[in-house]
Amino acid sequence: MSGKTVLITGANSGIGLEATVKLARRGAAVMMVGRNREKLDLAVADARARAGTREVSSLVCDLSSQVSIRALAAEVQKKVPRLDVLVNNAGAVSAARRLTVDGLEETFAVNHLGYFLLTSLLLDLVIRSAPARIINVASVAHRSGTLDFDDLQFEKGYSTMRAYGRSKLCNVLFSNELARRLAGTGVTVNSLHPGAVATHIWSRAPTMALPILALAKLFMLSPEEGADTIVYLAASPELEGRTGGYYEKNLPVRPSRLAQDEAIARRLWDESARLTGLV
Repeated sequence: MSGKTVLITGANSGIGLEATVKLARRGAAVMMVGRNREKLDLAVADARARAGTREVSSLVCDLSSQVSIRALAAEVQKKVPRLDVLVNNAGAVSAARRLTVDGLEETFAVNHLGYFLLTSLLLDLVIRSAPARIINVASVAHRSGTLDFDDLQFEKGYSTMRAYGRSKLCNVLFSNELARRLAGTGVTVNSLHPGAVATHIWSRAPTMALPILALAKLFMLSPEEGADTIVYLAASPELEGRTGGYYEKNLPVRPSRLAQDEAIARRLWDESARLTGLV
């Protein structure tokens, strides 16, 4: 990874922070993205100390805001001449249905549309940097995900896990469709399940679920372990040229049948472009 430039969203804690440390140790220049400047500053200091390098920097972005995402993309383009690896990792869950400043359901907006918009805005830079890699952190929860294009954002029947599962299904569909569209460019696109990881993402889960989560965390992976598949997809030489895959424990695994549906992936792409103002 020496000389490579990497951007990781959701990097101020959890698997994003641990992936930053591991990739920086391998010689990458890593830009960490988070929404809180104070937490980011602490995370940068931590990552630099543990990786033994100054090649770690930070950028502030609230991925629930499309204005903020557009500002981030513009800042990245000004800051670096190339982007070798883009890791879309930031995630959100919410106990109750909440709307973003753009009037979108928050889990769908952050977990899927945030990936879609940021990647789209940085795509020219990534293509110019080829061979390059785009990595989308999905989840095994995509297997329970459903899609209803008449109610994509759960105006009816919202639940934390239904919204989360749908957003993760969208991650895999988006990754597969982007891989098809980028065929021949030298840019690969893969998605992954990091494992059941004990991170802060579930801090806003329903109150009744908190005791169960507290018990489950005793058996979960540490964030350091959870970062391993991100690092594998970002840095492993054997992944050179491999695209359109979904990975668990560093192995390609067939995703759900719905996640493999090319017609649904194209329809999701068109709807995502509309919702992010790209058309």
